[in-house]
Amino acid sequence: MTAAFVIAVSQRSATGYGAGLALFIVAALSDWLDGWLARKMGLVTPLGKLMDPLADKILVSAAFVFFTEQKLCPVWVTALIIGREFLVTGLRQIAVEAGQVLAADHLGKWKTTVQLAYLITGLIWLTAIHSKNQPAALGWLGNLTRPLSEGGWLQPILLSAAVLLTVISGWNYLWSSRNLLRGK
Repeated sequence: MTAAFVIAVSQRSATGYGAGLALFIVAALSDWLDGWLARKMGLVTPLGKLMDPLADKILVSAAFVFFTEQKLCPVWVTALIIGREFLVTGLRQIAVEAGQVLAADHLGKWKTTVQLAYLITGLIWLTAIHSKNQPAALGWLGNLTRPLSEGGWLQPILLSAAVLLTVISGWNYLWSSRNLLRGK
């Protein structure tokens, strides 16, 4: 769905942004549902453990790069978020080679949730500002989800929380992997 998301938002129109928003929400919800069902039904596989977080990282990274291009997110934030994802992926690879599993922690899950919320609010805003004859609900949501540069408050709070959780969860992964990094 990431490719379809990128194609949709690249159209630079209300229809493209709306389609991107729908695809992004469907991807996020289906990812959550897939993981929940796999755990509930005992269908967790090594391939799933690799592909699920990888697919998440690709979608979120693509959206943050797009937001940076749209001037909705500073470059340093996008670099920090993508850098943290590379760090955790590398640590997981080191753990696998050492015969260990570096599982996702609760802060990492919260980080992902807040990042998704930020990206969804931004996509709502982009859809709303490019829509002519928009429904009243879309106008209200567009006003609620305005970025800081447009006098908004929700996007800046979500972005600040995403940055904070990205740094803290990245540090937690690094700290919990310190023995692996020492070769112990």
